Amino acid sequence: MTGLIEIEGVTHAYPTAAGPLPVLENLQISVPENEFAAVVGPSGCGKSTLTRLVAGLLLPDEGGVRLHGEWVRSPRSTVGMAFQNPVLLEWRTILDNVILPLEIVAPRMGRRERVDRAMQLLEMVGLKGFEAKRPSELSGGMRQRASLCRAIVHKPEVLILDEPFGALDAFTREDLWQTLRNLRQEEPFTTLLITHDLRESVFLGDQVFVLSGRPAHTQYVLDVDLPDDRDIEILYDTRSVEMLAILREQIRIAQGRSTAEQAVNA
Repeated sequence: MTGLIEIEGVTHAYPTAAGPLPVLENLQISVPENEFAAVVGPSGCGKSTLTRLVAGLLLPDEGGVRLHGEWVRSPRSTVGMAFQNPVLLEWRTILDNVILPLEIVAPRMGRRERVDRAMQLLEMVGLKGFEAKRPSELSGGMRQRASLCRAIVHKPEVLILDEPFGALDAFTREDLWQTLRNLRQEEPFTTLLITHDLRESVFLGDQVFVLSGRPAHTQYVLDVDLPDDRDIEILYDTRSVEMLAILREQIRIAQGRSTAEQAVNA
């Protein structure tokens, strides 16, 4: 099946004083429309570089990224992004933070329509009544909920998530996993999640791509055969535990490869 996101033979290196530092090498990933792909791998293997390539913020040295069959050469309005830091503007209310993408990509849309769209999302994530607050008046979890709303307010085809829940406590993180699943059930979109949390990858993902050590390629692909209607308790089921064990072993293999290659290149 051809994916909405196609990462085809992507190779990328960063220039350094000692010469090019290879980060990605012949990376292949395909994500079907409205599917959720999680990407895990050792620290420093190039996961965040991958998000910048898919978002059009960076061009690969070789290969390329396609969205709906078209090469990505620059940022697109059909892509939404959320990061570990919510990056909300303190001088704007939560409501005005959420509608910001609409002001950029849909300048002819009226204020009333923008507000209605934003309020619909804020209610879905439990932030109705907080729309007039400033970011500093909300908890970390609430700010991240607002960040998710801002990322999808313009109804993007693709949502890129770069460790958006990594700085949150365990209970808030799990609550936001369910929030994200609920959002996708209401308004499906294709998602690429970068995470270090294997439980997060299994709970949210339809597929989990394990990247090797640097320079990273796709080492392993796990199909998450869990029901679409999931709650957090499913992570304690036998099948979930088995999948987590597989992913942990694959990460150990990737870390071993990364250590060996660093020793060779030292």
